Amino acid sequence: MTYSLLAGARVIESSAFIAAPLCGLTLAQYGADVIRFDLIGGGIDYRRLPVMPGGRSVYWTSLNKGKRSIAIDIRKPEGKEILRALVTAPGADTSVLLTNVPSAFLSHRSLSAARPDLISCTIEGNADGSTAVDYTVHCATGYPMITGTGSREHPVNQTLPAWDLACAYHAAFAITAAIAQHRVSGEGAELRIALSDVAFTAMSHLGTVTEAALSMPERQAIGNDIYGAFGRDFLTRDGRRIMVAAVSARQWQALVQACGLAEVIGALESALGVSYIDEDDRFEGREIIAGLVARWIGARTFADVAQAFDTAGVCWGIYQSIGELVRNDPRASTSNPVFSTIETAGIGRHLAAGAAARIIDRPRLPTKAAPLLGEHTDEVLREVLHLSDLAIASLHDRGVVAGSDKDPLAPGGCRIPTKLESGLVT
Repeated sequence: MTYSLLAGARVIESSAFIAAPLCGLTLAQYGADVIRFDLIGGGIDYRRLPVMPGGRSVYWTSLNKGKRSIAIDIRKPEGKEILRALVTAPGADTSVLLTNVPSAFLSHRSLSAARPDLISCTIEGNADGSTAVDYTVHCATGYPMITGTGSREHPVNQTLPAWDLACAYHAAFAITAAIAQHRVSGEGAELRIALSDVAFTAMSHLGTVTEAALSMPERQAIGNDIYGAFGRDFLTRDGRRIMVAAVSARQWQALVQACGLAEVIGALESALGVSYIDEDDRFEGREIIAGLVARWIGARTFADVAQAFDTAGVCWGIYQSIGELVRNDPRASTSNPVFSTIETAGIGRHLAAGAAARIIDRPRLPTKAAPLLGEHTDEVLREVLHLSDLAIASLHDRGVVAGSDKDPLAPGGCRIPTKLESGLVT
């Protein structure tokens, strides 16, 4: 029997881009029934790159695995009422609205009048309600000026949407905490999470905000070095680039042992009056240390370095492309129970990840593919709102709802032009 931590929780998701859909995906992977709402024909991220030759988005299907899909035209008053009814419907032990599409008709105040124990979570750009995305928040953190060879004149962005990811998981945690409280007290909750708050609070937790508040010296770009300890990329004799990290004392001792540097390091420490077991001294002496490590690694093949490092317990990794990761790394393969092979309509058979947490001695929930747009419209209306087949057919006839036959990317589907409401955040 599988183990569903969030079984009994129903989440209605109205979202686009990364943070909110990833939050919904995370909740679904721990057992919540996540019902994603979209406009008929798809929203603004439904065809986002990369896409398959038939037009199906790898991006969209990856972020919406394991959800049910309902398509409603909320430009029609009746469509708005159906979506409101889904959010406030009885029958689930916990009802959650997850959105990054602020809409007056989906306000917590108006919805909680119909279901007082409702939990709502709105992901915003900035706490004042203004728009922001990962890129416009990240540039304000100061990190692009100290990333790699970055500077004020030539900042270096990162391709990983780190604040979107952190926001998604923070929102999932907050919702899960609210669900736990609801199951104890019966109380609902209105949650608001700003992307910029996630970024800047994380910086505070990491100490960088405190550094600036205390007028400590601004950090400078240091290439691929690890700030405050020893770590750098190196090249083997046969051209393989690796990353070595010696943050803890144990990691440092393992590196010294593997490279046979104990005698040389001891002599340096005596001559300079330092102790490289101390991470501050390692950081200050990183150029000298790196020269010794680079000479040892550069004289050996990758295979020889890997064997020596693994034997000594060095903390290290290899630089590889995403393709090489999927082809060669067992951590991103079906040998890791986090991954499985699934079939997604319009995408094909592919590797996909489930929940990252492994609940020991409990079977994992299976990883389910993303739905077609509107694939579960009739099922949800019948199951959650208890509408009759005749009533559902009437809604279809009047264009209020649609099934997967109206998915423009499904076999035989037809394109219905749509325009998502403004106010979207990442």
